[in-house]
Amino acid sequence: MLIEKIDLYEYFGIKREKGASGYLTTYIAHNSKEYCEQRKRPAIIIAPGGGYEFLSDRECEPVALKYMAEGYNAFTLEYSLYPLGYPTQLIEGAMAVAYVKENAKKLGVKQNNVCAIGFSAGGHFVGMLATLYNDKNVVNALGEKSRLAKPDAVILSYPVISAQDTHEGTMRTISKGDSELREYLSLEKRVDSNSVPAFIWATVDDNDVPSTNSLKMACAYKSAGVDFELHIYTHGVHGLSLATRETAREGDERYIREPVSKWFESSVEWLKERGFNMEK
Repeated sequence: MLIEKIDLYEYFGIKREKGASGYLTTYIAHNSKEYCEQRKRPAIIIAPGGGYEFLSDRECEPVALKYMAEGYNAFTLEYSLYPLGYPTQLIEGAMAVAYVKENAKKLGVKQNNVCAIGFSAGGHFVGMLATLYNDKNVVNALGEKSRLAKPDAVILSYPVISAQDTHEGTMRTISKGDSELREYLSLEKRVDSNSVPAFIWATVDDNDVPSTNSLKMACAYKSAGVDFELHIYTHGVHGLSLATRETAREGDERYIREPVSKWFESSVEWLKERGFNMEK
């Protein structure tokens, strides 16, 4: 496995704001000369949650390794946090997608098989990539390479989506307290016919990010005529990640929910239906 940390600002020659992150870590499977030297794999870019105030380890490397076991090359994104807000995180996400697509051959991935997955605030982050990939700030920052900023699919895991009935801290941080910007970043209002197909899941019991966020996004996708799949599970606290013992908080059985853990298999099947698979 090739594990490497990429400085996205340095790669794209973009000046880094004070306090910004923007680092992409690779989890690239070794292509052995014995049996799979030319193999190309689908790619998944992982954005953990944390309210745009921290990045949850539980929603990062364990998720990368899980998708690697399904034949993916994985990438975890360390994006910027408070006090930085829009458009910094959106530009960093666009850089991550563009980097993977531009370097698809070197990374052993299929250029048209790049999925981004986000959890909670990371779901909002990835939701921006799904709906605002052609935002003027992305175009201004990346220029011609902004054409590579659109992922081919997204997975939104108990995502923050809406300006209303939502996780207040997440929306306040990403919008920097600007009410007009907060409305712009209410992503169910940004969905159109060109938005990226989405797999969405949440739980009814989530008291931190109401499942109405996922329902609103699904309704917006339905109205726009864009492919999506929605799973709302009955029981499960916020921040389940894989909902297995691997990602459970130590000593806290609430984070182990076998029925909810099926979201992972369902997401893999959904991606397969969209042509995400290994070649050779």
